[in-house]
Amino acid sequence: QVQLVESGGGLVQAGESLRLSCAASGSIYHISFMEWYRQAPGKQRELVAGVTSGGSKQYGDSVKGRFTISRDSAKNTAYLQMTSLKVEDTGVYYCRFVVRNIGTADTTYWGQGTQVTVSS
Repeated sequence: QVQLVESGGGLVQAGESLRLSCAASGSIYHISFMEWYRQAPGKQRELVAGVTSGGSKQYGDSVKGRFTISRDSAKNTAYLQMTSLKVEDTGVYYCRFVVRNIGTADTTYWGQGTQVTVSS
């Protein structure tokens, strides 16, 4: 079993920055994808950013140029550096990892979510 623990959320003012972390523990051979999603009240969950094990990154259109995803594979941890935050960035942020173990199919795990609130 694998557990994802997120940290770093909070309340900030527009224009400020936050850094989220998501650390995985448990039985892990390899993490193929590390991704961040967010869900605003009344809206569907959306992809914010993702990074592959090879270092390829992708970002949602609304965060390009402001957010940066990174990973520390040795620590099984993903980070999301968020700058120039806007009120519309408010929501619950979830990490999602695709984990590979020897002899098993890839398995997707989700973090519990961390609240990010940006005030005007």
